Amino acid sequence: MELTETHSLPVPQDVAWAALNDTEILRACIPGCESIEADGDNAYAVAMTASVGPVKAKFKGRMNLVDIDAPNTYTIVFEGQGGTAGFGKGQAKVVLVPADDAVSTTLSYTAHAQVGGKLAQIGSRLVDGAAKKIAGEFFKRFSAELTKGDEEPANQSDDAPADGEQKKGKRSWTAWISKS
Repeated sequence: MELTETHSLPVPQDVAWAALNDTEILRACIPGCESIEADGDNAYAVAMTASVGPVKAKFKGRMNLVDIDAPNTYTIVFEGQGGTAGFGKGQAKVVLVPADDAVSTTLSYTAHAQVGGKLAQIGSRLVDGAAKKIAGEFFKRFSAELTKGDEEPANQSDDAPADGEQKKGKRSWTAWISKS
């Protein structure tokens, strides 16, 4: 499988680079991600749940960052095991280019991946579709995370909960939707 995409990020290159290297931001933005923990220099242990067609599995694996040229590019080398669901492995070349306006950045990537086991048996169309859906959701969440600090706080009326109940409810709803 090969996936190539380009996305415009609403922040300068150095901010985008820092966010791409922040494990808490990545954990929050990667659909189904349960944990990303440092596991050596530029290496991370990852646990996530993914669904591809009728196959749903918890994957555990490693991710290594190589060929690092901060804040311009790196290559992510990854591999994961999903038990009876199979495995996935591959690499993704990520490139950040500052836009002409210097307040936004163009991120492009090319990912090559192989899957085996039940994942390979369900067909490349389903696997490719699931990969595109996960990537799309990641960039939607990532862009929202990057602009989170730029939003003006909403005026709270007297009847609005002051302790964050409204916001907590919204997060629960969002989490429920993203799991379906």
